[in-house]
Amino acid sequence: MPDRLCLLSVHAHPDDEASKGASTVARYHAEGVRTVLVCCTGGEEGDILNPAMDTPEVRADIGRVRMAELRAATEIIGYEETVMLGYRDSGMPDSEANARPDCFARAPLDEAVERLVTIIRRERPQVMLTYPDDQSEYPHPDHLRVHEISLVAFDAAGDPDQFPGAGTPFAPSKMYYSVWPAERFRQIHAKFVELGLTSPFDEKWLSRLTRDEAFTTSIDIEGFQDVRGRALKAHATQVDPNSPFWFGLPPEVLKDIHPVDEFRLAHSRLGGTDVIETDLFEGVRTE
Repeated sequence: MPDRLCLLSVHAHPDDEASKGASTVARYHAEGVRTVLVCCTGGEEGDILNPAMDTPEVRADIGRVRMAELRAATEIIGYEETVMLGYRDSGMPDSEANARPDCFARAPLDEAVERLVTIIRRERPQVMLTYPDDQSEYPHPDHLRVHEISLVAFDAAGDPDQFPGAGTPFAPSKMYYSVWPAERFRQIHAKFVELGLTSPFDEKWLSRLTRDEAFTTSIDIEGFQDVRGRALKAHATQVDPNSPFWFGLPPEVLKDIHPVDEFRLAHSRLGGTDVIETDLFEGVRTE
């Protein structure tokens, strides 16, 4: 058992680390857990969603701009290390970017897995965070690929017969999926209505709120709720600070609506996954 706990998050693009689990990572960082981000692509295909940033200069240098945004966001969240996996953003299905041989979705599976295994063996995380198996709501090729390589690497990292040149074998104890239970959005939508504000949830969104996503683990993020919003705003090209979806409710209202992040324990070397937890390191911590 390493002397220090380590949490490793695997994300597809710059800004994903801000929208998924940012407050949880901030909490664990504050507790002294080593926090490591793996970002698989440079986000070169991300649309500029903030009108104030939609300039010819930004468009011409979008790769560098997005890296600067990522550095700012990870500093806010508290990631101690950011490792770029080294692939290009794949764009959406059937796009020109999706056909590029250097994009993440077209990378040889073993190559991408070995890169992630190398990071796991070097950082030795007891816990990994990644994307769920069901991504039918947003089947971005890079998000699908993150799930795929995470699963394989979780098993391969501890196997001395796989990728022998990637470092000393180390098997993470647990892997979690970041999830967004519909109850969170139901509560947010209800608060918009209660306050007489126009809800950003249209009919398509409201129909999705009937489908609850299962979770096993609730992390109390009291005191860290603002981290997500501040990290999102650091991605100035990707997030409009006037977006009602992200920022339509006052921060003091939003922080009391749903003061937890939820995750699903997908794989565990410590026992079953049919659990109810309040700590990603449950069963890992030593007294």
